[in-house]
Amino acid sequence: MSTTLERLSPWLFTVGMFVLWELVCRIFKVDTFVLPAPSQIFQAIGQYWLPLAKNSFVTLWTTLAGFALAVAFGIVLGIIVGWSRTIYRGLYPVMIGFNSIPKVAVVPILIIWFGIGVVPAVLTAFLISFFPIVVNVATGLATMEPELEDVLRALGARKLDIMLKVGLPRTQPYLFGSLKIAITLAFVGAVMSETIGANSGLGHLMVQAGSNFQMPLVFACLISLAVEGIVMYAVFAYVETYFTRWAFRSSMSAAA
Repeated sequence: MSTTLERLSPWLFTVGMFVLWELVCRIFKVDTFVLPAPSQIFQAIGQYWLPLAKNSFVTLWTTLAGFALAVAFGIVLGIIVGWSRTIYRGLYPVMIGFNSIPKVAVVPILIIWFGIGVVPAVLTAFLISFFPIVVNVATGLATMEPELEDVLRALGARKLDIMLKVGLPRTQPYLFGSLKIAITLAFVGAVMSETIGANSGLGHLMVQAGSNFQMPLVFACLISLAVEGIVMYAVFAYVETYFTRWAFRSSMSAAA
């Protein structure tokens, strides 16, 4: 019974949230321009399903493209940073400084360099999502127990052997945990770029709908974006559980 309730709880909470939202809008007669009711939003989804589907696909593939770059670049840079404590201490402040720069300030530069289109969206998704991957991979390697390294060296293992056969498998929980964070950040970066300079995507559609005072359509775009984010998060949560089941001793892990 508890297991069934646990599985249904996300759906129950979501439905309850929409019901409460609908009641608040109807009881207090909230203006549609301020906050459209869920019934109006779902009506807009049915009315504009084709442009929503097309722009959702654009946002999804630009996000995944930027995320794929972030994964490849993040793992490589994370290995480099975690390889040596000297490199770790030298590059870490630089990465923190770069990550502290608001990516919304970088988007106009990318638009100047690459023009209006999907390239700035892909690059923004990459820039905003690679940092968690680098940090987690580097942390997993840099926090390896010195005693373990000493034992492996005493047994004749080289630095490369320790890194490939012990260090990298040890970082799997860190890596897959960071992927769940990075994929949601990639959506943020892609939509951020689309709202500033793009000719397609959910961000572009939101700007168009907002300029025409079509608030139900704006919220329909937000819900479409939320659905994509939840689905991708669930995919990587499943992948994490599949590959790192050995790392979770408790069945109550929120990541499962």
